[in-house]
Amino acid sequence: QVQLVESGGGLVQPGGSLRLSCAASGSIFSINSMGWYRQAPGKQRELVASITSGGTTNYANSVKGRFTISRDNAKNTVYLQMNSLNSEDTAVYYCKAIIATMATMASTTYQYWGQGTQVTVSS
Repeated sequence: QVQLVESGGGLVQPGGSLRLSCAASGSIFSINSMGWYRQAPGKQRELVASITSGGTTNYANSVKGRFTISRDNAKNTVYLQMNSLNSEDTAVYYCKAIIATMATMASTTYQYWGQGTQVTVSS
């Protein structure tokens, strides 16, 4: 079984910063891409940023220049550094990873989601 556990959310003032972490654990053979998504009340879940196993990154236009995604492959962990936060960044942030498990190894990958962490930007 594989689990993704997120941490680092909370309440921050406009202009502030937060760093989210997401650690994958369990019967992992390899992790392909990892990413962060968010869902605000009444809105669809949207991609915030993603990173491949080789380090190639992709960002939503709304966060470019403010957010940075990174990963530590040795720790099976992905991070999201969020700077210059504003009220529109308020949402539940979810981690997603594409993982090959020890049971299937490289032949099959599965999509896993974390439980979500709340980020609230408010004065």
